[in-house]
Amino acid sequence: MKTLFQVIEVWVPDSDGHLLELADGLYCNALDFGRVSRSMCFGRGEGLPGRVWDQARPIILKDLQGGYFRRAAAAKAAGLRCAVGMPVYAGDALRAVLVFFCGADNPDAGAIELWHNDPRVTPDLTLVDGCYGSSAEAFEAASRETFMNRGAGLPGRAWQREGAVFMDDLAHNPKFLRADAAGAAGIRYGLALPCPVPAQDTYVVTFLSGSSTPVASRMECWARAATERTIEALTANQTLELAAMDLRIATNAVGEIVGKTTTEDLLDSIFSQFCIGK
Repeated sequence: MKTLFQVIEVWVPDSDGHLLELADGLYCNALDFGRVSRSMCFGRGEGLPGRVWDQARPIILKDLQGGYFRRAAAAKAAGLRCAVGMPVYAGDALRAVLVFFCGADNPDAGAIELWHNDPRVTPDLTLVDGCYGSSAEAFEAASRETFMNRGAGLPGRAWQREGAVFMDDLAHNPKFLRADAAGAAGIRYGLALPCPVPAQDTYVVTFLSGSSTPVASRMECWARAATERTIEALTANQTLELAAMDLRIATNAVGEIVGKTTTEDLLDSIFSQFCIGK
């Protein structure tokens, strides 16, 4: 099965902090593109990884065959159409640049979007840039007219949670604000990734795809460490209210990612034989 993600790379600063080197990559059927990538490095402002480093923000590159992309011939041979680069920071220090590449074999389906909030200008997320399939023109128009506050829609929920959020069946999902436009465009799946940067600005990248090209063949949800504290509290016969609180935090985190909230059902099942708070 073809997925929206065709290639994923991780670029990291070298020991001197002057160049970005390839730390690892997932190339699947684009092995020749991988070999070209492993032979390269990028200075600040060079290529897509270097541009992300220089501008300290995510960047969508809609066409790999023009502009500053230095691996155009290899990308064309591998069937790669567009890419998005995302910086990873620890405080003000750049630790890595992630680059996600999408293929050209199914250009009609899906989209990549970049949402931005500058708190000095607006309380909302607005669309900065996007790469849309030919069947998503109306969806693109709806996106450019949409403003999302913290917690609203797919990008807003990722902003609020400060973590990845996945949504399924977008055309019928009440939490997805552009449901009608998604249904008309054949977009079913959505993944939002927040991208913290040193400035006050907030960035969120969304990946949207149809049924024939899901975002990825598999995604995993890792709950917060609160679950470990819950187990320790139960085994040590500590206060059940504290265990319930930790478990609620963990299940809420899972619910935010998958678009569902199962806290009460889970707590009722686990603690049905206990009397909490008495």
